[in-house]
Amino acid sequence: MSFLEITKWNSLRLDKVILAFLLTLVLIAILDQNQLWPSIVFAVKNIVAILPFIALSIGVAAYTKVSNLDSKINTTTSGNPIVSIGIAALFGTLSPFCSCGVIPLIAGLLRAGVPLAPVMAFWISSPLMDPEMFILTSAVFGLEFTTFKTIAAFLMGTTGGIIAYLMVRAGYFQEIMRPQTSGGCGSSCATNQKPDTTIYWKFWHDPKRTETFKTEAMTNGWFLFKWLALAFLFESLMVAYLPVDKVALLFGDEQWWSIPLGALIGIPAYLNGYAAIPTINSLIELGMGAGTGMTFMLAGSVSSIPAAMGVYALVKKPVFILYLLLGLFGAILSGYAFTAWVTL
Repeated sequence: MSFLEITKWNSLRLDKVILAFLLTLVLIAILDQNQLWPSIVFAVKNIVAILPFIALSIGVAAYTKVSNLDSKINTTTSGNPIVSIGIAALFGTLSPFCSCGVIPLIAGLLRAGVPLAPVMAFWISSPLMDPEMFILTSAVFGLEFTTFKTIAAFLMGTTGGIIAYLMVRAGYFQEIMRPQTSGGCGSSCATNQKPDTTIYWKFWHDPKRTETFKTEAMTNGWFLFKWLALAFLFESLMVAYLPVDKVALLFGDEQWWSIPLGALIGIPAYLNGYAAIPTINSLIELGMGAGTGMTFMLAGSVSSIPAAMGVYALVKKPVFILYLLLGLFGAILSGYAFTAWVTL
């Protein structure tokens, strides 16, 4: 399929996601007309806010494919599984992608045949921390809180990768991606031919690879756009009718259930690492415990309604459930650990 074919209306015809988006707008207009415009504005603003990260991740994913770097990554991660998991978690901790922006990279790695374990390690750790976020978080919360969050990001990624590795070895997750997202070989392979392992750093000199790059970028971009548009529309309704800050102030670290509740509220809320800093700081100043704040921040960074919907459309249901559970329990354990640390 050429780049021009993808841009035709037939390729962008209404599918279930777009239909759900339009029906949701109609329902909002019928049930609460005053909420219609705020919901549209909310969705547009959030998509625009993460657009640089989305564009970067789409570009990296497409470049990895057409340059044949995916074959190199696959070879590198096929060695010692523990080492590859640790490297993936470390790279994720240093990378600047949010829970939505990491999705195209995850799709590219899985399509390239990279094992689920290192992909899961990168997947979980990537939205939690990066160098710029470290500096900003330190300025607001202090070095102790930020260092603990960084360690938690690495450990959550590493633990998630190891669990995924053990489950794959036990026979789970034989199929990872949904059929419509699994893609094909691409331009770097052909039937009954030895795979091309040459790295094409300057792929734009090859018209066929340039065309593949455009196709990959358009396909991933359209996939993310439609799912994020629907997800942020749902998110606007949650913010309007169930404000996260109001709910979060109902509990504190004095109760045993405050940290699990913080994770349950943080998972659906869209709080990328940067947006979470002023929000969590305000909630802590208003009475939220530091451990609950840590849990809330980690859970909200690992996933959210937009990210969860994008992941659900990308991978099989068992992988999706594992991803959510790893984020949920990782955030909860980190919150309890930080509470224990600060009370020593």
